[in-house]
Amino acid sequence: MFKEFKEFALRGNVVDMAVGIIVGAAFGTIVRSLVADVIMPPIGLLLGKVDFSNLYLVLEPATAKAEAVTLRYGLFINHIVSFVIVAFCTFLLVKQINKLRRPAPAAAPTTKECPFCLSAIPVKATKCAHCTSSLAA
Repeated sequence: MFKEFKEFALRGNVVDMAVGIIVGAAFGTIVRSLVADVIMPPIGLLLGKVDFSNLYLVLEPATAKAEAVTLRYGLFINHIVSFVIVAFCTFLLVKQINKLRRPAPAAAPTTKECPFCLSAIPVKATKCAHCTSSLAA
């Protein structure tokens, strides 16, 4: 059983997936910082100096025994922007990978077969160089 697990764990796909998850987590951290620290402050400034991370609606005020119950929609907006950025970057990445995987279009043939002697001749030839037969254009 240990041998089978070792084969499974060391197979290329599993290792590739692990690397993808680690890089994805790191990328998520970068995107969160991009949204919270770079994108949202100018948007908040344009909308009247609004800090989206501090936007919330108090559903129930704080008491001596419990904290306030709030609906933090500003953070939700930040997360939506983060998601859109990650989704767009993932789309661009998958698009490029698919472009690399797509086989190159087949080149147009440069030769054809003479119907009389079966020799290879140029596509535009009107007479076979090997048997001198006239060819239909």
